[in-house]
Amino acid sequence: MDHFYNVIMQDGADPWVYKHTDGFYYFTKTTGGNVTIWKSHSLTALDAAPRRVIATGGHNIWAPELHYINGAWYIYYAMDDGDNANHRMYVMENTSDDPMEGGWEQKGQITDSTDRWAIDGTVLQAGGQLYFIWSGWEEYVNVRQNLYIARMSNPWTIGSERVEISRPTYSWETNHSPHVNEGPQVAIRNGVVNLVYSASGSWTNDYCLGLITADMSGDLLNPASWSKRDRPIFVSGNGLYGPGHHSFTTSPDGTEDWIVYHVAKYDGAGWNREIRTQPFTWNISNTPRLGVPADPNLPIRLPSGEAARTRYEAESGTLGGGVAALPSSAGSGGSKARFEAPGSYAEYTVNAAEGEYVLLARTANGNEGGEAAYFGLSVNSGAPVSLYVTRKGWENWGLSTAKIKLRDGENKIRFTKDTGEVELDFFDIRPVK
Repeated sequence: MDHFYNVIMQDGADPWVYKHTDGFYYFTKTTGGNVTIWKSHSLTALDAAPRRVIATGGHNIWAPELHYINGAWYIYYAMDDGDNANHRMYVMENTSDDPMEGGWEQKGQITDSTDRWAIDGTVLQAGGQLYFIWSGWEEYVNVRQNLYIARMSNPWTIGSERVEISRPTYSWETNHSPHVNEGPQVAIRNGVVNLVYSASGSWTNDYCLGLITADMSGDLLNPASWSKRDRPIFVSGNGLYGPGHHSFTTSPDGTEDWIVYHVAKYDGAGWNREIRTQPFTWNISNTPRLGVPADPNLPIRLPSGEAARTRYEAESGTLGGGVAALPSSAGSGGSKARFEAPGSYAEYTVNAAEGEYVLLARTANGNEGGEAAYFGLSVNSGAPVSLYVTRKGWENWGLSTAKIKLRDGENKIRFTKDTGEVELDFFDIRPVK
């Protein structure tokens, strides 16, 4: 199987992914109380990858980013003391070759002389110079969030005054209060600096992406060097709402460009979000052509260079204990399996070479009360592990993942109803590497 469906994490916001020269994807997102890093061979199987949790000692940890600069790793993240008005940007450093190993040293707060509210910091490397770009308040109260840039004297120090390069002015940026420009991300192509940012209320369906550009040879600390588009470049569509706070990466073989972004899980879900990815192309002006959020019920070709998958449709297994195979207009094969009765199960025969695999199941949770649900997942009659299914409603498909070990030859994989009411559309198996 050479395709997938466009959701890669069923919970999460503010995704950041970086493909390093070692061929791995390093991923992080807002987890709230810490910084967590995932390390994966695959862009679409990040959720099952090994992870490392790094303590920060603060509260409300938002939108961390992992950068590799001058032979060392840096994490930039927003943190406060429990009061949002005290949100500031911080940075930590790791000089190990692998950010999953070695110690992380806190380098402290990274700020300009105003020391105002700041979140969503990112680093631009252009012309041999480092720049820090972030979202901040103009004064000490939350009237609006502007985008600022400053020169860096090293990866943990701002070495100039901040310069405002964007503030919310257009109707699509000011349709909710407070007015917001945030989540700046950089993509450079043929000398054009593309600064793609999030606008409008992140808690609304109107959240979207805007664009400002500059010539890399120009003075990036001069606001006149930046040109802002009067329309957003990525908005709600195909039944997905509030796309925003993204990052850019490439396929494993480097031939394709991909955007990773979050959306609301359903209409009006607000800050209850999930993470998706899709390829994009470029305009003749060297600006990104993002299109619209990919239809969640249409397959997307796997990123070029990713390992193929083997798919098992839910209705093709041995169904027992009251599992019903039902028609599904949004199902990959036109059908799905629903698990509602206690003890209901579905079992599948999987032939494989001995090794570690990632299981990626397209799942849905129909609990009326909004609670999470769980499958019990067992391999070859082993003790079952819990497979989490987020609450989005019937046929609003998410992605449940697990790392499993298979023996050479025939294997039995069983899904059993654990907690709540759940559906299975299919599951894919792919090697870890």
